[in-house]
Amino acid sequence: MRFPLSLTANLTKYLAGKAIRGEKKFPLVMMLEPLHACNLTCTGCGRIREYKGTINEMLTVEQCIAALDDCGAPIVSICGGEPLIYPEIGRLVKEILARKKNIYLCTNGMFIRKRLQEFKPTSRFFFNVHLDGLEKTHDLCVERDGVFRDAIEGIKAAKAAGFLVCSNTTIYKETDIEEVAELFAFLRTLGVDGNMLSPAYSYASVQTKDIFMSREDVHEKFQRASKLLEQFNVITSPIYMEFLRGERNLMCTAWGNPTYNPRGWKGPCYLMTDEHHKTFGDLINNTPWEKYGYGRDPRCENCMVQSGYEASAVLGGNHKFGDTWKMLQWQVSGRLGGRKGANASSNGAPKQNGNGHKTNKTSTAVPAAGAQAREKEEAFRIL
Repeated sequence: MRFPLSLTANLTKYLAGKAIRGEKKFPLVMMLEPLHACNLTCTGCGRIREYKGTINEMLTVEQCIAALDDCGAPIVSICGGEPLIYPEIGRLVKEILARKKNIYLCTNGMFIRKRLQEFKPTSRFFFNVHLDGLEKTHDLCVERDGVFRDAIEGIKAAKAAGFLVCSNTTIYKETDIEEVAELFAFLRTLGVDGNMLSPAYSYASVQTKDIFMSREDVHEKFQRASKLLEQFNVITSPIYMEFLRGERNLMCTAWGNPTYNPRGWKGPCYLMTDEHHKTFGDLINNTPWEKYGYGRDPRCENCMVQSGYEASAVLGGNHKFGDTWKMLQWQVSGRLGGRKGANASSNGAPKQNGNGHKTNKTSTAVPAAGAQAREKEEAFRIL
């Protein structure tokens, strides 16, 4: 199975209930940002820049739970910022799990070992560790040496303690897809349970724009990625991957992955902020959705991001005959838990040493201007 049975059952029951009631706009994944503070200033991230004036604000656990009850999404992606520096992250996770929700805790992985004792393994909870390449590439992307090693040690500790762990990789214009395949092969030896992929997204507040791709760039990059990465437990849906390869059209379903943070419900989407709403109902009912999306708003022209389009794929946007069977086959053909003990991918990728370096070459395909961005953002670094 590509996902735990509990997640699949929860989502199926939830979607069936919405269909019976005839609801059209509802959330699949709640993007919960209890804080925006982070210990890193990654070049491609816009959160610390967009909210620099309120960077020290954070939600209470009670506010988080009230917002979750307000929207009712079956899956919660706890993100930010770095959620493992949120003081009550253990209690927050416990409260969400008590509501029978499924959680992906999105983290840079540096504090997993420090806070691991606050969590208990369950099929409803994943550590989702962001890794944009092997050691040299990733550390340049996040603008700090040693982050890759800390993340890998966190993954090892979490897997040894019985937790589910997946990785999340952003594909930039200069990303070396062969290196991503080697990264996935290395993570498989650690028992990592799945790998997420998404094209880089251009925040208005990110100054380094040349790392992002046009739609044509995304199509070309993911055509190659699909061929190289199909052997791994990629947990990006096949319909969304077809969209990324340019094989089908989808319209954005921004309400499918709504974002809640210390300012409120972020509208219209995870990437663009035109307004913050006090309630989920206000976000849904008072957002002019018809004005957003490809061909409608110039800010949406090159966006193909997972938070907007993966929900479209799951909800049957631009449905084609055989899509339901395709999704079922994809789910049952996956494999949780990696293949511990394997030394390399089956496509002949070079073996790697314990820290994730390739043994025969070092990739230089990294987002540019990391040093300059570091200087500009040093004032906002939270240590």
